[in-house]
Amino acid sequence: MITLRNIKKSYRADNIETAALDNVSLQVDPGEFVAVMGPSGCGKSTLLNVLGMIDSPTSGEYLFCGEDIARWPESRLVELRKRQLGFIFQSFNLIDDLTVYENIELPLLYQDVPRAQRKARVREVLELVDLLPRSRHKPAQLSGGQQQRVAVARAVVTDPKLILADEPTGNLDTHNGEEVMGMLDTLNQQGTTILMVTHSPEHATRAQRIVSMLDGRIATQTHSPRRAAPEAARA
Repeated sequence: MITLRNIKKSYRADNIETAALDNVSLQVDPGEFVAVMGPSGCGKSTLLNVLGMIDSPTSGEYLFCGEDIARWPESRLVELRKRQLGFIFQSFNLIDDLTVYENIELPLLYQDVPRAQRKARVREVLELVDLLPRSRHKPAQLSGGQQQRVAVARAVVTDPKLILADEPTGNLDTHNGEEVMGMLDTLNQQGTTILMVTHSPEHATRAQRIVSMLDGRIATQTHSPRRAAPEAARA
């Protein structure tokens, strides 16, 4: 699904150039669950932004489903993001003035999905995250764990090929963190490809592969002791 070849991302300020990513090469196969770890400032967030087509690499190749999108114009990337990617953020990023239902429905509105189909799909994912009784609540009326479940529902409502999760349990207690990880496990078992940035070694072992970064480079890649890689990844 994803192939990065010699990706570099540099930032320049006051005539000083800083390499956030330095010749990063990475393969993510369909149906894989990959965890990315490393100390603060190692390039994890930059890697996620490049993968999410939020930031463009300075050089290198980014193949998504076989197409090199590294130099695509923003208009094409926007359409690709809307239809193929789902995002889960540490800070939830819900819209306070919208209800749970409306927050989840929003990506479908961007895709001009007919109303009847939107209603059916939103109900389906509300049931998946066990929040149907709270569909008319505003985010402020929910606990942190419930808000993150709304964020998960919003990320999957368009049935994306890839979910990018940035510290999805970082603001949650142990119980709610385990609930969110359980949902990610279920989505992955249903065939969704997931790439998750995390500081939690325990949650990283829920993935099939753990990628460790240091100083803008991939330092190591190991298979999780708790999960086997999918057939495509082992081939």
